[in-house]
Amino acid sequence: MHQPQTTLDERYGEAGAEATPWPVAEARLAAAELYWLTTVRADGRPHVTPLIAVWTGGALHLCTGDTEQKARNIAANRSVAVTTGRNDLTGGMDLVLEGRAEPVADPARLRQLSDAWEAKYGPDWHFDVGVGGFLQGGRPGVLVFRIEPAVAYAFGKEPYSHTRYSWGRVVERSD
Repeated sequence: MHQPQTTLDERYGEAGAEATPWPVAEARLAAAELYWLTTVRADGRPHVTPLIAVWTGGALHLCTGDTEQKARNIAANRSVAVTTGRNDLTGGMDLVLEGRAEPVADPARLRQLSDAWEAKYGPDWHFDVGVGGFLQGGRPGVLVFRIEPAVAYAFGKEPYSHTRYSWGRVVERSD
């Protein structure tokens, strides 16, 4: 993955604030424990849900049951937003990532991702690999998605800053 174009939006920061370098934002994306996924329902209403995920290979990876609302939403429209950060007014950094949720089905990649989930979250989050996704209770049904960012934002709170990252990719609706 090539490095993004990084821009500080001075309208939304304190005097003297600097753009957050992408490697700093990327490290925070990787270290976060909880993420909020936003998808769009068939009728246009938003759907937001918390979940766990892993950052590897320049993308965020998430999984969901194949009958869950977020899976149905992604099947109809792959454009998503993911947020993470601290629920505090001061301190830390909030991050927003926009991109397309692309299915991961390669067994070797799924094994790597299964290992990444377990390394990050512990043995309670062990996934066995099946055809086209993870197994749940020994049965297929857990879809895995890769979200490579098209655009991302870092909202620093020490000092306040607003950094935009762009990879030049367009996030389009996919029907």
